[in-house]
Amino acid sequence: MTKLYEQYNINSYLFGGNAPYIEELYEAYLNNPGSVPDNWRAYFDAVQHVPATDGSTRPDVAHAPVIASFAERAKQGPIRTVIASADSDMGRKRVAVTQLIAGYRDLGSRFANLDPLQRQERPNIPELDPSFYGFTDADMDIVFNINNTYFGPETASLRDLLQMLRDTYTRSIGAEFTYISDMAEVRWLEERLEPTRAVPSFSSEKKKHILERLTAAEGLERYLHTKYVGQKRFSLEGGESFIASLDETIQRAGEKGVQEIVIGMAHRGRLNVLVNILGKTPQELFSEFEGRHADDLPAGDVKYHQGFSSDVSTPGGPVHLSLAFNPSHLEIVNPVVEGSVKARMDRRGDKDGSQVLPILVHGDAAFAGQGVVMETLNLAQTRGYGTGGTVHIVINNQIGFTTSDPRDSRSTLYCSDVVKMIEAPVLHVNGDDPEAVVFATQIAVDYRMKFKKDIVVDIICFRKLGHNEQDTPALTQPLMYKKIAQHPGTRKLYADKLVTQQTIPADGGEELVKAYRAAMDAGKHAIDPVLTNFKSKYAVDWLPFLNRKWTDAAETAVPMAELKRLAAKITTVPEGFKVHSLVEKVLNDRAAMGRGEMNLDWGMGEHLAYASLVSSGYAVRLTGQDAGRGTFTHRHAVLHDQNRERWDAGTFIPLQNVAENQSTFTVIDSVLSEEAVLAFEYGYSTAEPNTLTIWEAQFGDFANGAQVVMDQFISSGEVKWGRASGLVQMLPHGYEGQGPEHSSARIERYLQLCADNNMQVVQPTTAAQIFHLLRRQMIRLFRKPLIIMTPKSLLRNKDAGSPLSDLAKGSFQTVIPEVDETIDAKKVKRIVACSGKVYYDLVNARKERGQTDTAIIRVEQLYPFPHKAFAAALKQFPNFNELVWAQDEPQNQGAWLQIQHNIFENLSEGQKLAYAGRPASASPAVGYYDKHYAQQKALIETAFAKLKGFVLTK
Repeated sequence: MTKLYEQYNINSYLFGGNAPYIEELYEAYLNNPGSVPDNWRAYFDAVQHVPATDGSTRPDVAHAPVIASFAERAKQGPIRTVIASADSDMGRKRVAVTQLIAGYRDLGSRFANLDPLQRQERPNIPELDPSFYGFTDADMDIVFNINNTYFGPETASLRDLLQMLRDTYTRSIGAEFTYISDMAEVRWLEERLEPTRAVPSFSSEKKKHILERLTAAEGLERYLHTKYVGQKRFSLEGGESFIASLDETIQRAGEKGVQEIVIGMAHRGRLNVLVNILGKTPQELFSEFEGRHADDLPAGDVKYHQGFSSDVSTPGGPVHLSLAFNPSHLEIVNPVVEGSVKARMDRRGDKDGSQVLPILVHGDAAFAGQGVVMETLNLAQTRGYGTGGTVHIVINNQIGFTTSDPRDSRSTLYCSDVVKMIEAPVLHVNGDDPEAVVFATQIAVDYRMKFKKDIVVDIICFRKLGHNEQDTPALTQPLMYKKIAQHPGTRKLYADKLVTQQTIPADGGEELVKAYRAAMDAGKHAIDPVLTNFKSKYAVDWLPFLNRKWTDAAETAVPMAELKRLAAKITTVPEGFKVHSLVEKVLNDRAAMGRGEMNLDWGMGEHLAYASLVSSGYAVRLTGQDAGRGTFTHRHAVLHDQNRERWDAGTFIPLQNVAENQSTFTVIDSVLSEEAVLAFEYGYSTAEPNTLTIWEAQFGDFANGAQVVMDQFISSGEVKWGRASGLVQMLPHGYEGQGPEHSSARIERYLQLCADNNMQVVQPTTAAQIFHLLRRQMIRLFRKPLIIMTPKSLLRNKDAGSPLSDLAKGSFQTVIPEVDETIDAKKVKRIVACSGKVYYDLVNARKERGQTDTAIIRVEQLYPFPHKAFAAALKQFPNFNELVWAQDEPQNQGAWLQIQHNIFENLSEGQKLAYAGRPASASPAVGYYDKHYAQQKALIETAFAKLKGFVLTK
């Protein structure tokens, strides 16, 4: 057998502990040499031809020495590929050539010519020097077999090979991809880069088009800089190649069959994209600079937050473009875009993203610095959130957002290193080489379309002006900005190059500049053609849902016969499907509820709402960290066969089987994320008004981690941007002695955001209420976000149950008046108003006290406050003179501070308003159960006792 010697070199992807993996590769090689990666085949070929101790070169058959040698070397630390022969210097050199190739593929990006400003010397990377592998000048003309590359020839001298590697991996494109575990992807990228040495061969027309895009990018910025001096616009100057990149992404994606593209980006370059990519007229943009605004938006927003949509022509046909609205929270738009894309995919039946493409544009500092980037990347390959891969483009100005030093911006070498967590390749490219930028973009689009995975184009450029146009960056970056001041601009450099190549005449570049300025002066479209009369059959008409007057009314009752049919469907499992004994009891109870033999519990009311919606044409999408089972094991929307664990065969979802032509019911146990997942669902809801889109928090206050989504999108998106959303948030809420993190969903925070009828905040208390509430959300012809404070203990509280008949009649009650028929309305002196679980505590306490002069009213909808229904409930009691608002939450939290003025407005002269509840607290709830119990007892006492403390008199 062949003797394997213990002479190793450092390798970035192989460790001694991986001997079993090497053994598997070697076994596969012996059976079929073509089945292993090229670099390993080259090594094993070399090993096969190393003479054995007896001088023979017969094929190897035994592998024990391979295992033993790697195990021994593992003790010495990380190792690089392979083994050479002490008896054959040529064998060692063959192996070293393989290592040299791998070194350039692995580390060439670190030596690439990426910085347009050339501010720093390129680093010394030992693994790129042939001497690192033992080569000398005497070896430069030795010819080696290089058939494990895609450079073209099967053999090349070491000198020529080195030049090929340098040309491909260390010029204007620095490619990172060898960490990808799928060798098919790695080989594909090598094959795209190496044959051309990473240099495109564009036609003259293509080059002229690139120059035209650069001219447009620079021209808009200079025009605005002259016409609107000092106004904020977050200029793209220094990063003009981005416009060429985005243009190429759209055109090439359209050529490959993409029909819709959703773009998310922050501020820098946004106005340029609006005009030069989406075709917003310069006249519209100038109007915004001059302070004009739409009269139909109560608030509006600054120009560099605005979205836009249009249809453009591509080689593959029309493509609909949507630029998402985005606040100053930068990367938070990422999951919003992905959610919008997912909705569009679902509408088209596009399973893998062949027809819809997300493009996310990042700044270098935000890409590295904001956690929602990681959260969004983590969604990429999951079943419920995957969109078939995203093309990421980084406008990398090397300085971060204001004046930061890269050493203070991140702890990683590249701003894009976070994407390595999902093995996304990265193409770093010099922004001063627009052809390289476009070439890298083509690779990125092709990779995404072939492998349906994320990829990054990191355009290394600079920022000519400050963070905004009122900033002076030379205050903190003097040397950098001296370099920038001397830089002629990417457009000028490229125009001069094309003149030298005789692609354009000597004055060709300046003629383009003049033509663009003339278009600006005339207020004309900057791109051609923008399609003005195209409408896709998949477009959603939002007009029926917009500008509708608020109403609480909706016909949500379902005929009894249909309720019984649906109940039977959602409690039936396939023959041979074994459910857990506890779930079996739940199903049996629900079947009895559906026959009218038992009152419905919360889970059954919720299920019947979904079943009735999907059977009548509305889709339902429910996500959350325990959405299938329910955090409190109350939902059981997904049933698990106790005899099978395979997900495809071992689960059954009754709500997907209620009618022949039903709409879809989707339930997803989400990743452990709040911010990205809630933003994703918001994005979904803004693109699909006919789907009941629900996000459920595991506990209500977990939504704290997604507060920016509430503040910047859900509560204000309509008044700022005119973006309607029917998103539902289910937030478990209730004081059961479970401590600060598991009690309060922070009702007060949502109520503080309420104005302009922007959303709904409700706290339903019965199974019938949740049934009618969920149906109302879809049946009414307008879409407003709905925040539901869902219960915990009430999920199984029999007092909160409802007869089936309550679903066949009535509707959602914004206020539930006193229901105890033993209370004499004329004798009532005090009314206790409340919301949520505390109602049942109050009712039980009143019964124990035998107190018949106190009525209890439930306010189920806290916003918009139901003045008419509340006033009607009060009128039942003509002689009351005291109204107490009772709540579980501390006085500085809960609904009290936000609701008291609404209650006070409905009182008559001389009537008093007081508070009963926990005292003000810095924490949402106490952590000690005995203290919780004492506080609960005290608030009940206060609700019924003589008024004291803070009392308002009308």
